[in-house]
Amino acid sequence: MNFPDLRMTTSRINLPAARSTATRPLNNWLDQSWRILALPLLLFLALPLVAIFTQVRLPDLWATLNQEQVIQAVTLSLATSLSTALVTLLLGTPVAYLLAQRRTGFHRFADTLVDLPTVLPPAVAGVALLMAFGRRGLLGPWLASTGIDVPFTILAVIMAQTFVAAPYYVKAAAIGFAGLDPELKQAAALDGADRWQTFRYIILPMTWMALLSGCVMTWARALGEFGATIIFAGNLPGRTQTMPLAIYIGFEIELKTALTLSIILICFSFLSLMIVKSILHRRLEADFAVRSE
Repeated sequence: MNFPDLRMTTSRINLPAARSTATRPLNNWLDQSWRILALPLLLFLALPLVAIFTQVRLPDLWATLNQEQVIQAVTLSLATSLSTALVTLLLGTPVAYLLAQRRTGFHRFADTLVDLPTVLPPAVAGVALLMAFGRRGLLGPWLASTGIDVPFTILAVIMAQTFVAAPYYVKAAAIGFAGLDPELKQAAALDGADRWQTFRYIILPMTWMALLSGCVMTWARALGEFGATIIFAGNLPGRTQTMPLAIYIGFEIELKTALTLSIILICFSFLSLMIVKSILHRRLEADFAVRSE
């Protein structure tokens, strides 16, 4: 009997387990090292946010929320940002569906055009809107002849927010449309469904998570829009003064107002991000469940 061969075989079988046991402390040390290296940036991001909450007492917070200027700014911000999300949903869905189709030169140009507002400085966006729709802009004389005055109105606030925030919805929706299995649309066409029926009964139900997450991100971005709004719509209390604009004025007049509105925006932003992440997490779980089956 070849006992040496048997011992050699046994050692070979136990070798991977031995290596796994030996590398376990190393892996634990690497995990701890990455956590330590990530700590400075995480603290840098968290510390300013925590500092805002520590500077406002709860009684002062409620007292500031009852001020007329704060109520007007919050109401206007919620109304305009929700209007922006609705306008983007209606006008951005066709654009997102177009970008999800075949890649041509026109599609690449449209995709770049949609991405451009996300990298432009907000002040440039405000100047561009003013040069297009202002009294002396490209469409200014025509708008004036029809009795429409866009700058320094609520409409200007919505337009500024839409210009800056719409790309967030379009990109999220385009990714959702592009990830849909083409065989589903082909099966619907074979069953006699036209394009509208396919879009309504197949595409929308399968991509609603992506559309909803894009709407939430657009709403959150519109809620915090500042640069384009102050140039194109102005900072008129009770008329065009949104929460970010009221925060800007609050630093010159009353710091408590700026801190209170900052807390409100932080809470809204945090809530919107949690909603989007929850939707994406559920989508990933659903995709994993389908693949595992």
